Amino acid sequence: MSSSSSTPATRPADVPGQGVRLAVVEGVLERITYANEENGYTVARVDTGRGGGELLTVVGSLLGAQPGESLRMEGRWGSHPQYGRQFTVENYTTVLPATVQGIRRYLGSGLIKGIGPRIADRITEHFGVDTLEVIETEPGRLVEVPGLGPKRTRMIGAAWEEQKAIKEVMVFLQGVGVSTSIAVRIYKKYGDGSIGVVKNQPYRLAADVWGIGFLTADRIAQAVGIPHDSPDRVKAGLQYALSQSSDQGHCFLPEERLISDAVKMLQVDTGLVIECLAELAGDEEGVVREEVPGADGQPVTAVYLIPFHRAELSLAGQLRRLLRSDEDRMPGFRDVDWGRALTWLAGRTGAELAPEQEQAVRLALTEKVAVLTGGPGCGKSFTVRSIVELARAKGAKVVLAAPTGRAAKRLAELTGAEASTVHRLLELKPGGDAAYDRDRPLDADLVVVDEASMLDLLLANKLVKAVAMGAHLLLVGDVDQLPSVGAGEVLSDLLAPGGPVPSVRLTRIFRQAQQSGVVTNAHRINEGLQPVTQGLDDFFLFVADETEEAGRLAVDVAARRVPAKFGLDPRRDVQVLAPMHRGPAGAGTLNGLLQQAITPARPDLPEKRFGGRVFRVGDKVTQIRNNYDKGANGVFNGTVGVVTALDAVEQRLTVLTDEDEEVGYDFDELDELAHAYAVTIHRSQGSEYPAVVIPVTTGAWMMLQRNLLYTAVTRARKLVVLVGSRKAIAQAVRTVSAGRRHTALDHRLAGGRPASDLQDGRTASDL
Repeated sequence: MSSSSSTPATRPADVPGQGVRLAVVEGVLERITYANEENGYTVARVDTGRGGGELLTVVGSLLGAQPGESLRMEGRWGSHPQYGRQFTVENYTTVLPATVQGIRRYLGSGLIKGIGPRIADRITEHFGVDTLEVIETEPGRLVEVPGLGPKRTRMIGAAWEEQKAIKEVMVFLQGVGVSTSIAVRIYKKYGDGSIGVVKNQPYRLAADVWGIGFLTADRIAQAVGIPHDSPDRVKAGLQYALSQSSDQGHCFLPEERLISDAVKMLQVDTGLVIECLAELAGDEEGVVREEVPGADGQPVTAVYLIPFHRAELSLAGQLRRLLRSDEDRMPGFRDVDWGRALTWLAGRTGAELAPEQEQAVRLALTEKVAVLTGGPGCGKSFTVRSIVELARAKGAKVVLAAPTGRAAKRLAELTGAEASTVHRLLELKPGGDAAYDRDRPLDADLVVVDEASMLDLLLANKLVKAVAMGAHLLLVGDVDQLPSVGAGEVLSDLLAPGGPVPSVRLTRIFRQAQQSGVVTNAHRINEGLQPVTQGLDDFFLFVADETEEAGRLAVDVAARRVPAKFGLDPRRDVQVLAPMHRGPAGAGTLNGLLQQAITPARPDLPEKRFGGRVFRVGDKVTQIRNNYDKGANGVFNGTVGVVTALDAVEQRLTVLTDEDEEVGYDFDELDELAHAYAVTIHRSQGSEYPAVVIPVTTGAWMMLQRNLLYTAVTRARKLVVLVGSRKAIAQAVRTVSAGRRHTALDHRLAGGRPASDLQDGRTASDL
């Protein structure tokens, strides 16, 4: 790390056109109180060494600066009406400390992985003012320090070199406003080649580096001089538009809409967009164009990103092959005496099946692929238990799975058998490949997947490819809930009229469930009726017409009132479900308020600030991206856990997930985590909680739809509390989701694509 390792892109000594020199302040960065990861704006406290222990507030872009570093800052003095005198930083350099005390403080700040305060004391005691020179030029000498072995010495040397390299990348990226966390990710991806890629191939960043979309890559490209009408820019923009549409659930976009969106976003000629789209369609790694039926039945030219096109073809082909396979791994149910079997089952479970449940049991045990759907209280769980009992009685190997850890636990409790997440079942490896696929199928006669409405196209394809020929696949889910977070609406497509997959929909609400306000109101909402909010002991409404008021009240209800009245743990048992992330009653704001209420700062409680968030031991957190490299079989978007440890020396935080797996996160990976005291309703799919608190406000007007509110209510096992306005609730109940997602799975299942086109499914097996 050189003595001037963080120089900004421009360092004017004078204010342009005014001839006014900037003031200079030197000091040690003590702590960062706020940092915006998007634009680098920072509020920090600096010790200028003037005695009295008073710290100076500095504001501005301090991108890359770390607590413990000595800074030389140029800027202007000013005054804030609330916070008093402060210094606005125009640019800065880092200066390595020169005194033993400064070096000790610098090394002990946690900046260098492997060095905490105690080890910093030992190193500086041994090497004195030469400490940094030794680490820079002769790191092997660190073994001279008592208690430092070769392993830790190597770690410290490597961390020092990485800090130097990252600083250089940050210096370059600072001029284009790239955040610290993204700069670190760029370095991890490209190493010493980072600056070359950023300068010469900036649009690669959008494809290669998580967290960098087209817009950030485009800003960087403009800063390094890539022309506005560059074909590389237009192609990257087209792929970005398709990627954005997949984030909204679409598997493809109609060509006309894609071209229109791209022209508007890129501000270039339509002809150039059409030319570039044609080139992408001719590229093996570009896009696929294919004619499929549109929403009105008329043909449209669909444009797919290649992984989604392959997955759709593969999933349809594999389902059709399973359905028509002559093999049967449960042949005993072909000519079973159903009257006798169902009598035995009733004796085993203590209850008889309703006629539609009986139909579902027969279907699952005699058909190779079947779907069981229905709302809460209609007996889906008991039906699944009955299917599993009968299959086991015939000696069948039954495998149970669900998309989330919580749903898998619930399935295991219901059936008394082991259940796992789909990811763990398939043993996904780094990179996303599954250990089980068509060439190495699961050793199972019956595969049951609960919460199947959560299965997106890519995961459903991986799952179905792993089902052996002759095995039976049962997908169980509520088709009226929100569709999957990922692209596609697989469960709806399988239930499309005229499709080949047999199904049963349970509609009868059982008497015991009729006594539940949660169940009856869920069905009322699904039928377009207002929920009953008076006279029930498990369903309440707290009226708050203003969005800000509703947000504050939701926090009070979740953190204090519900736990006090019902004896529930606010962290474990109560979940706030918000329609949106943003806004005064959105999950983002509510998480900050709930953290203050449930896990407030304490002197003895370790914490780590990352960007605008503070992580503490005890925090409820969620993973916000799929990461196949973490944990035993990856950690996936929506996985929830609790922070159990935080090590400032190793710069590592540990989370115990809801699958009872301990997962470590380096501090520079914390952008993969968000707090989960409040989550959006979309992110809650597949989970159940004893109690849910739902802010329903006019501030979320565009999001208020029937299936959103229905999904939120059905997440609760025992208690629902709505907080908000009657007007907003009425809007949600009467608004049916506008339009289906762009998918062609139902068309392909109905025979719209000959199976021969798949080359027996092999072309799509390597997703």
